[in-house]
Amino acid sequence: MKTRTVVIFTATLCTTATFAQELPQSNNTWFTEGQAALEAALAKQPNTNRATNVILMISDGNGVGTNYATRLFQGQQSGNFGDEHVLPHEAFPNLALVKTYNVNAQTPDSAGTGTAMMSGIKTKAGVVGVNEKVIRGDCTTIEGNTVASLNEIMSEMGKATGIVSTARITHATPASAYAKSVDRNFEEAVPEDCTQQADIARQLLSAMAAGTIDVAMGGGRRNFLPTDTPDDEQDMGRREDGRNLITEAQHAGVSYAWNDETFAAMPLDGSVPLLGLFQSGHMQYDADRTGEPSLAEMTTAAITALQTAGGDNGFFLQIEAGRVDHANHGGNLARAVRDGVAFAEAVAAADELTDDAHTLIVVTADHEHAIAFNGYCGRGSNILGLCMSIDGEGTKHSGVPELADDERPYTVAGYLNGPGSVLREDMNFSGVRPQIVEDEVTDLDYIQQALIPKSSETHSGEDVAVYAKGPFAHLFDGTIEQNVIFHIIDHAVTAE
Repeated sequence: MKTRTVVIFTATLCTTATFAQELPQSNNTWFTEGQAALEAALAKQPNTNRATNVILMISDGNGVGTNYATRLFQGQQSGNFGDEHVLPHEAFPNLALVKTYNVNAQTPDSAGTGTAMMSGIKTKAGVVGVNEKVIRGDCTTIEGNTVASLNEIMSEMGKATGIVSTARITHATPASAYAKSVDRNFEEAVPEDCTQQADIARQLLSAMAAGTIDVAMGGGRRNFLPTDTPDDEQDMGRREDGRNLITEAQHAGVSYAWNDETFAAMPLDGSVPLLGLFQSGHMQYDADRTGEPSLAEMTTAAITALQTAGGDNGFFLQIEAGRVDHANHGGNLARAVRDGVAFAEAVAAADELTDDAHTLIVVTADHEHAIAFNGYCGRGSNILGLCMSIDGEGTKHSGVPELADDERPYTVAGYLNGPGSVLREDMNFSGVRPQIVEDEVTDLDYIQQALIPKSSETHSGEDVAVYAKGPFAHLFDGTIEQNVIFHIIDHAVTAE
């Protein structure tokens, strides 16, 4: 009888539209918002148009944990608790979890993950645009083992293509758009006995000359200039072959920019290729940015130029927020989340500039970091601050820090390893956890406490999320291998 009653109750709940109004919680805000979410889900219809345009947006190192920290940070900056906040990509209607390992690495690197997303195969850590048969660093193994990237495939289809990154434009993720290299570190040079491939900077210049890459914006000027040549900010180049690739690009008709002023003057009418190199190395963290465009501004410029250059054939654009990863490596969550917000603003800009009917936008990360979150924190605890205790009488935290068993407070977020390790070398890797206060831990330069001592915090191997909207975005579902991202994109642009 009890089982039968439950069946009847469930059937009534599912079939009676007004049943929810009879429940005692029906006027609760959480309940009504839940009902609205259900209605939105029921109204979803798959978009099976052929994708004219594709934008693949990768926030380097922005796994589920780092994304959570960014969500709270932006929400709290708006004056709210933070956890109720919705980042632009979190509003996309389709998502999946992505397995990020490389074929020889449980914890992946960005070269292997970038190649997976851009070519449709998993490969080894530390190699770009090649399959798993190569030996890292051995140029003799590259022949016959290169793979085609989405930029190359889309260019062959007549689409305009581009890459935008806040890292060096020759760094692992952007390099996966155009380079074939047995080592991601061959950015400005290859070993003396390596005759089978060019360095990554030269490969970008060749791709632009061939029309495979129409727009390239990021950092990394030093890899395009000789060692005896200063750039526009008087930083010296690193090329030992004497070639000035920037001058060569300009002579070939490429429009070049190095700061926000020259960036603003770039022609966005699709008439010439665009090359922006805004720092000698990586671009500045968004928290420190001066004299160079933001990720959202580069995204806007790239889409504007590619829309015109591609015409009716459309475009493909890879966008990377590279410095989220670097701030995590430094244990500096305050800068990581600010670059995360800059990425969210770029997502919003890309969405605003394009039409869902014919543009597939895919937002993901290449991997996560060893970030960790402590408990039990009351609601509204500053994501960069101390874990405040839960207030049983209200919704906001009590304002009193939670204490660990050493009678000292701790932050909401930390890292399992990194430069902020509480195990100090000068104490033979032992010691007492230092006392911390709110003003200290919320400083922009604060390095989060960590457990295992490492000069640079590491990646981690757990799944990341992928969010999507537009043609065939509904195929992002369940838990997928990272290389499947390529296959869904490829299907979207070729579907009949």
